Amino acid sequence: MSAARIGFVSLGCPKALYDSECILTRLAQLGYRTAPDYAEAELVIVNTCGFIDEAKAESLQAIGEALAENGRVVVTGCLGRDAATLRERFPQVLAVTGPHAYDEVVQAVLTHLPPPEREHDPFLDLVPPQGIKLTPPHYAYLKIAEGCNHRCSFCIIPSLRGPLVSRPVEEILVEAEKLVRAGVRELLIVSQDTSAYGVDRKYRSGFWHGRPLKGDLPTLCRALGELGVWVRLHYVYPYPHVDRLVELMAEGVVLPYLDVPLQHADPDILRAMRRPAGGEDMLARIERWREVCPELVLRSTFIVGFPGEDEAHFQRLLDFLEAARLDRVGCFQYSPVEGAAANALPGAVPDAVKAERWERLMALQAEISAERLAERIGRRMTVLVDAVEDGRVVARGPGDAPEIDGQVIVEAGDPPPRSGEFLEVEITGADTYDLYARPVR
Repeated sequence: MSAARIGFVSLGCPKALYDSECILTRLAQLGYRTAPDYAEAELVIVNTCGFIDEAKAESLQAIGEALAENGRVVVTGCLGRDAATLRERFPQVLAVTGPHAYDEVVQAVLTHLPPPEREHDPFLDLVPPQGIKLTPPHYAYLKIAEGCNHRCSFCIIPSLRGPLVSRPVEEILVEAEKLVRAGVRELLIVSQDTSAYGVDRKYRSGFWHGRPLKGDLPTLCRALGELGVWVRLHYVYPYPHVDRLVELMAEGVVLPYLDVPLQHADPDILRAMRRPAGGEDMLARIERWREVCPELVLRSTFIVGFPGEDEAHFQRLLDFLEAARLDRVGCFQYSPVEGAAANALPGAVPDAVKAERWERLMALQAEISAERLAERIGRRMTVLVDAVEDGRVVARGPGDAPEIDGQVIVEAGDPPPRSGEFLEVEITGADTYDLYARPVR
């Protein structure tokens, strides 16, 4: 009898993608197979996102589409925290679970689509040691913690995913080793608040290869750096110990890349957001980081149009960007999120003003980005090849995270490199977001 086939729709951030990989791995271990489309699936799982209204709308649309095209649907993820509302809107769904509820999802599948009764076949049932991955073979997301202890007024992550729960350090390193043995050349470290790793466990030590390791982020990073692959840190809240991470970057232990979500620069707005205030202090820290690690690439995200933001507040944000000269910047127009404390704040900013401020900020940052990239022309750089297409090599440098940052476009050599290879190049040109290079022969 053929294996039961599962369709899967994964929405949201890399942390949700990691959850999807874990669910698919557990189902594969039980003999289930993945279907390429609705028609071939006997049941569909939709892993939803519920962070902002646009994400909710996309998730609701995906659930409706899966029901219309297949009819047998299990819903999981952030939107599943409000199971009653989902069931009221979609009474025909088979089951609803919250985020990172791996066991509950698997149990729902077992209940509504039991695996076929057949003898175990090691050739058919083989699951790779690193598990099922939805990323290209040469890079993978590695989640080190779940949940968040912050109570930012614009965010509902703690209510969606709960408080901080860090994974044991040895468990993370064992998974990382499996990924590297399987050919992964870049580990992308993710969580809701990567800097807080280990706080909830009081930095409890673990054992790896017979030696004790403290369960804190700098120690974890140093151990990951021993694996001989790129290690990229995402969602790094600027706690004091981040200075130690920058020192590791200067040593070449992890990539000189910091993804620090600052959200704003005006002290009044930061206080309203319930974020640490003090844009000038952040500028001083950035200056120190760059003194320690001159190759450091900084990425951040900001919100414009937060309740109470006037033109003076916004100008302080622009002034901060001018002074900080961040390499990569994402920007969102504030939108109310159901359940967020910021909904009760006065001073709502009109949509037209939000859009105008977004345009001004992104125009300024485009100039800064182009100038920062132009400074790299003439330098040599190690890049990781993502693909070879249309006679060119699409790669990324140490400052480029997949799918969110720029690329390094390299002249194809003879023979051309393969996806997943490291390549030494010389930077020959730059535009607003991408670099151009030739191989160093």
